[in-house]
Amino acid sequence: MAGNDKRIELGGSVWMTVGGENLGGQGRMALLSLVGTHGSITHAAKAMGMSYKAAWDAIDTMNNLAGEPLVERLAGGKGGGGTRLTARGEQLVQNFRLIEAEHRRFIAQMDQQAANIADDLLLIRRISMKTSARNHFAGIVTRVVHGAVNDEVEIKVRPDLHIVAIVTHESAESLGLAVGAQAFALVKASSIVVVADAEGARFSARNRLVGTVSRIAPGAVNDEVVIDVADGVSIAATITHASREALGLAVGAQATAIFKASSVIVGAPA
Repeated sequence: MAGNDKRIELGGSVWMTVGGENLGGQGRMALLSLVGTHGSITHAAKAMGMSYKAAWDAIDTMNNLAGEPLVERLAGGKGGGGTRLTARGEQLVQNFRLIEAEHRRFIAQMDQQAANIADDLLLIRRISMKTSARNHFAGIVTRVVHGAVNDEVEIKVRPDLHIVAIVTHESAESLGLAVGAQAFALVKASSIVVVADAEGARFSARNRLVGTVSRIAPGAVNDEVVIDVADGVSIAATITHASREALGLAVGAQATAIFKASSVIVGAPA
């Protein structure tokens, strides 16, 4: 009977990671492709059936993890400009399609072999890490200062952008955090303090990232403020709506994101 056909079939998908963090798979590459087609985040998000904010969150993550921007904004034009893929973004989409085609051929060949294997074929699945932290930064460990209990770890995200974290000495050893090792830093948006005018001010927080406000997602109580701090790197902070208005934060304004080294979660690729 057709209903009793229980033949095991192989399947699989391709995704890319940077420092153990998910750069993108079929969904995110489709989003990039649609941005290239429409020249608009709004239209690309609508075609994907996702919200405008979710689309920008995905793009921010990809820009942060990639070596350079994949999507860039265009000034002027009808409606105040649009967005487009950079040359690197276009190359990534094209190469992903080639890789995906090769992967499909590989799976098809394996499936033909699996047809001759008994029904007790074991399928192995990778377990992917998920995190609620809004900000993801991948980089290389450039400095480790050992202490009796805690270690200070510096991660280079860009040549002129470093993030400092405090982790226990035991955690640093178990993660293999040494100079030259790959690592990623996670920072919750709620752990970030935004300062509108930091010139001349001194802060005890070890991390101080200066940039320009690129996007604001207003809410009933809290607003999300996204600050571009380096080429292709942005950081999102959650502050109250009242604070955002009091600081005069608007798109294009200069702002500084400040957070403690103890607020940074450090991970390493498996």
